[in-house]
Amino acid sequence: MPNDPCISSPQRSPLPYPVPVVRAIVEDSAGRVLILQRAAGTHSGGGWCLPGGKVECGETVASAVRGEMAEETGLECTGMRFLFYQDSLAAEPGGMHCLNLYFQCACSGEVRLNCESTAYAWVTPQDLDRYALVFRNGEGLRQYWVEAAKPG
Repeated sequence: MPNDPCISSPQRSPLPYPVPVVRAIVEDSAGRVLILQRAAGTHSGGGWCLPGGKVECGETVASAVRGEMAEETGLECTGMRFLFYQDSLAAEPGGMHCLNLYFQCACSGEVRLNCESTAYAWVTPQDLDRYALVFRNGEGLRQYWVEAAKPG
């Protein structure tokens, strides 16, 4: 299956435009945020990230958020709110420029990982330095917590 996300594929040439990517921030009842550890053999394998992925051509952003949550975590997204965007320039020459779109999501169900991830954790700002976050998701989470701490 050429589109199977669990089969590693060779690096593609850089695209001449930013790629839209959704990132879901899901909190548990204790206010901790869900992060996933990427499986070996996937892009940035072993690193930790928020649930999410690329918005496919012909897919709405809201549909991408719901689909990525269901696919990667088994959770049903019951509500979402756009938070902010983040330009994620290529970290190395030839890399991909992504436009990360962060959403706060309400979800139901139990976490069930697919083959793209090997573990999950619920984290607070104090936990973040213990995890090797990829895709600039650490910066996104810090921004989320700074915004959440503002009054009003």
